[in-house]
Amino acid sequence: MADLQDLSNRWLATLLAVREDPRSPDPFRYADDLLARWSEPQRRYHTVDHLAAVLRHIDTLEQYADDPDLVRLAAWFHDAVYLPERSTNEERSARLAEKALAEAGVPLKETNEVARLVRLTKTHAAQDGDSNGTVLCDADLAILASPPDAYAAYAAAVREEYGFVPDDVFRAGRADVLRQLLDLPRLFRTPHGEREWEARARDNMAAELETLTVRD
Repeated sequence: MADLQDLSNRWLATLLAVREDPRSPDPFRYADDLLARWSEPQRRYHTVDHLAAVLRHIDTLEQYADDPDLVRLAAWFHDAVYLPERSTNEERSARLAEKALAEAGVPLKETNEVARLVRLTKTHAAQDGDSNGTVLCDADLAILASPPDAYAAYAAAVREEYGFVPDDVFRAGRADVLRQLLDLPRLFRTPHGEREWEARARDNMAAELETLTVRD
């Protein structure tokens, strides 16, 4: 289980590094609100543990980002609004970032970059040269390269989040998602991600796809 105090401290350090006005509102109030959102009962995978993992992966990849602190802020907001039955989560999360970061004293340029990065997580299609987007997308997808038991736990948690979807419908939809990812020329765009995560992620997804499509 993620250490909530450590996450709060991480939020404080990141926000203070980018905001302009030291007289802005108490930064911890935003951490409290975000952590409450990440702890909502409908979440099984998109939890504080996922947030903490993405932040750790950004630490690993920060050398590839132009603005690693903005990438970290985007990680905090990228699933801040999460309802499994909705397709507008990324947009609503980006709008929350725009509102909260402006209130918290983050300059407009930096706020807009965070919101752009949050919206990017809908497709994970970072363009060549988008170093911040590449780092966030690689960090968010790094779960795919977990050891087999951790990957199985991730897949099971995703299924729990979509417990309202009938099994045959879920299996077909999840299989389509996996095929789309496997068809990409590269899942990871940072040198570290391509070197350390690409092959294992493909093995994990291929194994899951096989279980989803096997005939009874």
